[in-house]
Amino acid sequence: MRKVTVYITLKQGVLDPQGKAIQESLNALGYNEIEDTRVGKYIELKVEDGPNLEARVTEMCDKLLANPVIEDYRFDMEEAGSL
Repeated sequence: MRKVTVYITLKQGVLDPQGKAIQESLNALGYNEIEDTRVGKYIELKVEDGPNLEARVTEMCDKLLANPVIEDYRFDMEEAGSL
C-alpha cells in the first residue's frame, strides 16, 4: 500500500476570490504583513502499490482531482501507514 498526497493550487494568473477574502480578513484583523493569499486543496489517497502507479495517479489528477486548465498539482508517494 502507498499513501499518495496530492496538492492542488490555482495556476498563477487565475483569480482566487477565496484567497482574496482570506487576505482581506487577515488584514482587517491587523495582520497587515500579508501581501497575497492563495487557497488550494489537499487530498490523501491510500492505493494499492503496482506497476505504473505514478502514471495512474497522474491520470486520476488529470481526469478528476484537478482541473488542469486552471489548476496545477503535484503529489508525493510514501509507504502507507493508516490514514
